[in-house]
Amino acid sequence: MELQDFVQQRVKEYYWEDDVNCATTTLKILSERFGIELSSQVIDSALGMHGAGKYGAQCGLVEGMLMFLGILGRAQNIPDDRIVEACRCFARQFEQQFSSLLCRDLRPEGFHSDNPPHLCETLTCDAVCFNIEFVQQVFCQT
Repeated sequence: MELQDFVQQRVKEYYWEDDVNCATTTLKILSERFGIELSSQVIDSALGMHGAGKYGAQCGLVEGMLMFLGILGRAQNIPDDRIVEACRCFARQFEQQFSSLLCRDLRPEGFHSDNPPHLCETLTCDAVCFNIEFVQQVFCQT
């Protein structure tokens, strides 16, 4: 299955069937794609990571990826300094690609009580594809 189709299918399921946030969706898709099992505590920790509980701070698409880089890096015995550098490099590249790391800048319409659910579905698909490609380039080189 092509990457974009895989990501769209999984985002749709996680958003519309499971009703989870962008950070949890990101973590789950990355774990599936790279064969990394996530503990329930990791999933639980992402509960409020959609702009810091809708505060509009760092985007959950970024937070979930940063968490995953640490998890995958440790699973692959990558030195800590290389994991930290990968996180910094990812943040820089994400910001260049999407113009911000902040939910309040990235989320269409911001956070209002009358927003429809899962406004960021398209952005999520684009970002998760970006995240997967980043992981492949940084941690999956042979």
